[in-house]
Amino acid sequence: MGDFTRRFEVRIKARPTLIFGETLSVQKLFYLLFDSAEADGTKLREALCGVAVPAMREAGAMEITVFGADADVAEGSPIRQVDPPIRAMVSFWLEDAGDRGSAEAALAGHVQGLAGYLVCESRPMVHEMPKGERTPGMKQISCITKRADLSQEEYIRIWHGDHRQVAIDTQSTFGYVRNEIFRALTPGAPDRWDAFVEESFPMGALTDQEIFYDAKTHEEYETNFKIMMDSCGRFLDHSAIEVTFFSEYYMG
Repeated sequence: MGDFTRRFEVRIKARPTLIFGETLSVQKLFYLLFDSAEADGTKLREALCGVAVPAMREAGAMEITVFGADADVAEGSPIRQVDPPIRAMVSFWLEDAGDRGSAEAALAGHVQGLAGYLVCESRPMVHEMPKGERTPGMKQISCITKRADLSQEEYIRIWHGDHRQVAIDTQSTFGYVRNEIFRALTPGAPDRWDAFVEESFPMGALTDQEIFYDAKTHEEYETNFKIMMDSCGRFLDHSAIEVTFFSEYYMG
């Protein structure tokens, strides 16, 4: 999947607080946090932002983003197959993933379990994220798996190629981040997925499929839905998919 370090440069529009003065080699880590379906998602998100994030910063974590399945997105209908379910996700950057121990421990104390991965990030559609506040809209994150009959090259060609425009044309997406899994970091981390896909939508898309699929009529919704599902079917195995709705908090 290529070079899994990233050469950071100052990109004022995308990351207004990301100023290192010079380029810096870092790696992106992505954590799934598992807890009871009955656990209070808002309290978990508040604990992650208020307690875990400061400890992670002390441990060297940068560009921390917390995704919480809190009260603001409770009306959504996630696709859950793992037990206990995913109740939050956290992404951050480190100069070396091997130094993740303290940051990982800061997360582990708040949930029943976690799974960490080293990922390669790409951003086909960049969205604004106010630091320390809830990002407008809602975030859908899908844990996806490539079709077993496809080569890695063909999978990437379809996903990064024409499917990119299909997703943009048929949905009300205003933010789109790919996180391709390079390797698992934690013992026992599920190996059923190949990537985590972050998509930002208007809040109304949480409960209205016509808003989700950027449709003004029911007929347009049906058309866009079919186009999107047909395109996904070309490269994804949906048997292992996990889809969760979140509030996004970019903590910097």
